Amino acid sequence: MMTFFTILLVLIGLNIAMLIASLQNASKKSKKPTSISSEDNPSVIYPINLITSNYKKAV
Repeated sequence: MMTFFTILLVLIGLNIAMLIASLQNASKKSKKPTSISSEDNPSVIYPINLITSNYKKAV
């Protein structure tokens, strides 16, 4: 029983440490200004043409 709680507490501690590191890394990235504009790089959206698609019959 003691082994189980030891492993559990180690895993919870590791999880908390990784969470704190991730939050600190995310706050550093959010402070940097982003210069990418949506007008500079427009995405092309192609329509799906479902009416003209032909399906083969499954054997």
